[in-house]
Amino acid sequence: MSARGGAKKRSGKSISRSARAGVLFPVGRMHRYLRTNTVKYRIGMGAPVYLAAVIEYLTAEVLELAGNAARDNKKSRVTPRHILLAIANDEELHQLLKNVTIASGGVIPRIHPELLQRGKRGSKSKIIYDGATRPSPAPPKKLKMPPKKMYVKKAAAAAAAAAANSKSSGGNSNDKGKVTAALKKGGLAILSEKRLFLGQKVNFT
Repeated sequence: MSARGGAKKRSGKSISRSARAGVLFPVGRMHRYLRTNTVKYRIGMGAPVYLAAVIEYLTAEVLELAGNAARDNKKSRVTPRHILLAIANDEELHQLLKNVTIASGGVIPRIHPELLQRGKRGSKSKIIYDGATRPSPAPPKKLKMPPKKMYVKKAAAAAAAAAANSKSSGGNSNDKGKVTAALKKGGLAILSEKRLFLGQKVNFT
């Protein structure tokens, strides 16, 4: 028979609050952190359990997405880069951690639409920018120039006419100037010229 006021003996082993709540994160440690940081407020027994469950869920979600990112990159170890990609690709986690900077995480890969290749030359390619489709600017029009053969024909015709006129006039001294003027009118530049007598041959060296 026990004495009055004696402490009752507990049967069996003591069970932690984490085991009772069914979570992996320590409930007792969460309770201690809450008491340290919130001195002015009273803390209930369910607050540290709720906090441990929420942090455990967020950790599991981030690790799952980071593991998928590491597997996609053919890596067997999760790095801060994979964690950053996992958070950036998830809309809810990105909204929750938008003001968080992850060390050695890098940046999110993104290329501005205006810097992408516009397509082959001569084809009317389209560029998608901010949800709107805009046609690419048309290439400048080239001015049509007459072919060189036209100038050559005009010059030859003018030279033949000048030669015929000089032959019919009996070989005046102004024939040379007329031929030169006719060639210049045809659009050709004369570097040098030489008159030939009847029956004279020209040798090019």
